Amino acid sequence: MSEQSGHAHQHKQTRAIVNRLSRIEGHIRSIKAMVQDERDCADVLIQLSAVRSAVDKVGRVVLEDHLESCMLHEGVVAEDSPIWAEIKEALDVFL
Repeated sequence: MSEQSGHAHQHKQTRAIVNRLSRIEGHIRSIKAMVQDERDCADVLIQLSAVRSAVDKVGRVVLEDHLESCMLHEGVVAEDSPIWAEIKEALDVFL
């Protein structure tokens, strides 16, 4: 999502991605506190599973945003493209 990678097109989901990552960061801090407080291991594992799921979801948003911005950069309108619908369906199956 940076120009360092050679892509100068705009990403639509940057703010949403940053917000999700901030929530994950806070969740990790709370899990760390749970461990320091010697909370039940099962509870810690449940929270770790939730973080793993959140990271997977933010990864999906990053990938979708990247693909969409690249397609728009190449002149493909993502919202109207059957190709985009197929990519999203494949992502749903894969992730």
